[in-house]
Amino acid sequence: MSEILCKNQSETESLAAKLALRAKPGDLFALTGDLGAGKSTFARAFIRAAVGNPHAEVPSPTFTLVQSYDGESVIHHADLYRLNDPEDVYDLGLDDELDDAIFLVEWPDRMPAEWWQSALEVQMKRVGEIAVSGDEERLLTFGGNQGRWSVLLEGLL
Repeated sequence: MSEILCKNQSETESLAAKLALRAKPGDLFALTGDLGAGKSTFARAFIRAAVGNPHAEVPSPTFTLVQSYDGESVIHHADLYRLNDPEDVYDLGLDDELDDAIFLVEWPDRMPAEWWQSALEVQMKRVGEIAVSGDEERLLTFGGNQGRWSVLLEGLL
């Protein structure tokens, strides 16, 4: 496992943007952490960098479950919080695109177990006291598919 301490939201967004530029179809980023840990912030910065538009509207997929974006590759941003059973993911039709798109999955504990085999887990945790500004440090821990992570993180640590 590798860890990166992001001192503020800007650093978290910068790291997400750098990873987006290195991501390729078939990459599945499993974004884990408590509510408010920064999963949506990370996903938003990743998507904006991937589509080449720092002002792109990137709404949370909490109610729609999935938002899709066209960049150099198709990107699917899923929030599986409202699903009760991992098998429900198949109703979304995403399994047909696992090899052809980049996936950002919030609440990945609700995705099918076989998806974890290639998942790149980004575990996010707030560090220290919650700042009044809401701009506290985040510790990002990278796990899962270590071979792929070593390529994505090379030179970023």
